[in-house]
Amino acid sequence: MGVVNITPDSFSDGGRFLGVNEAITHARRLADEGADIIDLGGESTRPGAAPVSEDDELRRVVPVLEKLPDLCVSVDTRRPAVMKAALAAGASMINDVDALVAPGALEAVAASSCGVCLMHKKGEPATMQRDPHYDNVVGEVKGFLNQRIEVAKAAGIAAGRIVVDPGFGFGKTADHNLALLRKLSELSEFPILVGLSRKSTLGKITGRAVDERLAGSLAMALLALQRGATILRVHDVKETRDVLAVWQAYNA
Repeated sequence: MGVVNITPDSFSDGGRFLGVNEAITHARRLADEGADIIDLGGESTRPGAAPVSEDDELRRVVPVLEKLPDLCVSVDTRRPAVMKAALAAGASMINDVDALVAPGALEAVAASSCGVCLMHKKGEPATMQRDPHYDNVVGEVKGFLNQRIEVAKAAGIAAGRIVVDPGFGFGKTADHNLALLRKLSELSEFPILVGLSRKSTLGKITGRAVDERLAGSLAMALLALQRGATILRVHDVKETRDVLAVWQAYNA
């Protein structure tokens, strides 16, 4: 899954792909480099981010999505109105950091045949990284994901459409993230999406700035593969594809 942030303030590449043409070009570049899924996002959910209006999110995402009819596109949104508009415009998947808790979100997804990613997040983006605490991070994240899976299924979303994401960096310290990564395969029997690319945990481990975290991101990708990840959500598709090729050859 290749990331296309159509935002001015995303932590890694905010502003680079805010224009429609820039976002389309980047999406096609990532597809050419080997991304199976393109993940479009019109609202930054990085730590400290402020929410954007629904209209702004729609204006950012839909014109780009409409120009990518031949690609498998996921839309990263937590708003039911954006979900509906994205699905009407051809999105194949909804990637919701709020795990469909917004009123109307379950219905919006259930009415289609799209895939959906249910993510764990503790708190809101503006404040979620202010001293997050868990008694048992693995158990609590696993319990939340299982609960949201059951709610989604009860709403009419078939089990085969569901992917889960433990939400690395969303209300979690570096130690929390590493604990979740170590126990990744135990979190769910459903396919697991992992988003660790360029994140602050890598900065804490390596001391590298966000634009110097490629090596760390690739190491995290390999560790996630080894622990059962199904989808890798990354900024650096070409390089991650090389990691995947080596891993697959090793396991052949």
